[in-house]
Amino acid sequence: MSDLAASLPPVRGKLTANAPLAPLVWFKAGGSAQWLFEPKDTEDLQAFLKDLDPAIPVMALGLGSNMIVRDGGVAGVVIRLGKPFAKVTAHEDLTLECGGGASGILVSSTARDAGIAGTEFLRSIPGTVGGFVRMNGGAYGGEVKDILVACDVVLRDGTLRTLTNAELGYTYRHSELPAGAVVVAARFQGRAGDPVEIQAEMDRISASREASQPLRSKTGGSTFKNPDGTSAWKLVDEAGCRGLQLGGAQVSEKHTNFLLNTGDATASDIEALGEEVRRRVKEASGVTLEWEIQRVGSHK
Repeated sequence: MSDLAASLPPVRGKLTANAPLAPLVWFKAGGSAQWLFEPKDTEDLQAFLKDLDPAIPVMALGLGSNMIVRDGGVAGVVIRLGKPFAKVTAHEDLTLECGGGASGILVSSTARDAGIAGTEFLRSIPGTVGGFVRMNGGAYGGEVKDILVACDVVLRDGTLRTLTNAELGYTYRHSELPAGAVVVAARFQGRAGDPVEIQAEMDRISASREASQPLRSKTGGSTFKNPDGTSAWKLVDEAGCRGLQLGGAQVSEKHTNFLLNTGDATASDIEALGEEVRRRVKEASGVTLEWEIQRVGSHK
């Protein structure tokens, strides 16, 4: 990867060259970012993007739970929103002001403490607000489109814009968020609830997830989108892929829509296993599974 240092704008946050991304993603596999930028605040991010050569690609990284970073790494700049963007504030009108780097657990527990119901499902999604907004994150009967009022995004040219729920054009696990945009904040609207009942619902979701998903493993969450009228895990299971291995990657025995890094898998192992599962499912059922996991970067 060529050295971009001379052409990168000055920053107040942290800029790291050739930053390994494997430690930052759940699969613990993959290459490096040419540059990793952790902005100090929204203004720092705006100024950086405004002065960054438009030809240099930019990608946002949240908790890295739903992502395969390919072994060749990611060209350009990877933006990671750290602590300055991880705050959540509850308001009396039952809204929550959330930073783009805040976790689902922080959002749902802040809502619970304020007696705001409706965000419990976020407890079960590993990720940050930015990722939820981008992917229309959902689980256990709830989706971001049900609670989002609006979000603040920094566009690729450094402009700060507010986008409403309607402007994001939400469909299943998809939004019309502009390419290169970074979600720096979001406002969620809940409803009045009893903190004890909210906690009970969060506990129920947590227990259900623990029982059905391989949470203690190096995984990437749900691998494939659920096709209309059926579940991806069911199609994978019926195609005989439970426990299927390729290199250090394996289809989970516990939940067949999860891929695992059993120890020394490369990103290529994981992606190739996913493609083999797609091939077998297509052969067995005629259904073409769509990836839910984002795959970024270049192959070695």
